[in-house]
Amino acid sequence: MEADGVVIGAGVIGLAAAAALASRQRSLLVLERRGGVGQEVSSRNSEVIHAGLYYPPGTLKARTCVEGRERLYQRCSEHRVPHRRTGKLVVATSPEELEGLSALAERALANGAGAVELLSAGEVSRREPRIRALGALWSPESGIVDARALVTSYQAEAEAHGAQIVLRTTVVALERDGDAWVVETESAEGDRFSVRSPVVINAAGLSADRVAQWAGLDIDRLGWRIHPCKGDYFAAVPSLGRLTERPVYPLPASGGLGIHVTPDLGGRYRLGPDVEYVDQPRYDVDPQKAEPFAEAVARYLPEIRTEHLTPEFAGVRPKLQRPGEAFRDFVIEEGSAHGAPGLVNLIGIESPGLTAAGAIAERVADWITGGSAL
Repeated sequence: MEADGVVIGAGVIGLAAAAALASRQRSLLVLERRGGVGQEVSSRNSEVIHAGLYYPPGTLKARTCVEGRERLYQRCSEHRVPHRRTGKLVVATSPEELEGLSALAERALANGAGAVELLSAGEVSRREPRIRALGALWSPESGIVDARALVTSYQAEAEAHGAQIVLRTTVVALERDGDAWVVETESAEGDRFSVRSPVVINAAGLSADRVAQWAGLDIDRLGWRIHPCKGDYFAAVPSLGRLTERPVYPLPASGGLGIHVTPDLGGRYRLGPDVEYVDQPRYDVDPQKAEPFAEAVARYLPEIRTEHLTPEFAGVRPKLQRPGEAFRDFVIEEGSAHGAPGLVNLIGIESPGLTAAGAIAERVADWITGGSAL
């Protein structure tokens, strides 16, 4: 069969791109190996709307986060996606961390993360009586969102404009044929079919590097190999009551943002994630981690004990950086420079990908339909 465009992956990034493109193209096909949409990276995270605090100014993560944040709040209002603009605290529990907060505030302001503010210990206590900290960075533009509802909203929009979402279908090969790509697929029942399209959007999440490799790209030379990084989450027992009014984060840790406390829209609290590089994605939660989780959070929420935590779920981030490696940016790149014209690679889209999805999607759609730069 033939299509104007093929999207590989029906997570939040792939579906956002499909929603942005479907009204501009006659035929758009979205291929997803799972039996439902948004079942991997998109649904296994903290569900936080990021303001743009953490990322080096001028990077794709910084720019798409800030732009995507505003798009996301607007989308949630227009499509009735459950969300709340809660604000967020990043806390310091030592004098050395107070210096880190000041540096973080400068970066946030440079990124356009909103009217961030440094708070004293007393101001922290007044806003969050159960938190103990020497100071905090207040981020008023942060929030929380129902990630599954967000994914469903993108799916509904894409389908309303004629996009076809094909589930239980795995891409097994990608080859260039003249002026188009041939995408070879296999269904869960073992049936094979191929799609010919001039444009392929590689939004395959944890498998995006493999898709790029199938297209003939040297992912190691390009630095595009994904290193799966698992993060476990624990739920706090309901008997603790209302722990916080908003997400509370420590200063960022190596490889992640630190084990934070986040309320969901139903009033439950989750703690996580940690950072554990794994050879292959897996989603078990080690109950023995409850003790180090409790110790980490007790630095700023001192009443938390090991017995207050129960395993909830795990997620796997598609990280580009290896353990101990410095910051790596999103890959949002069309493949002409690497001999793969018409292949748009979206690789290493981890946090703040949920927030940035709308901005990434518009960049992709504008390039495909108007030739603007990615």
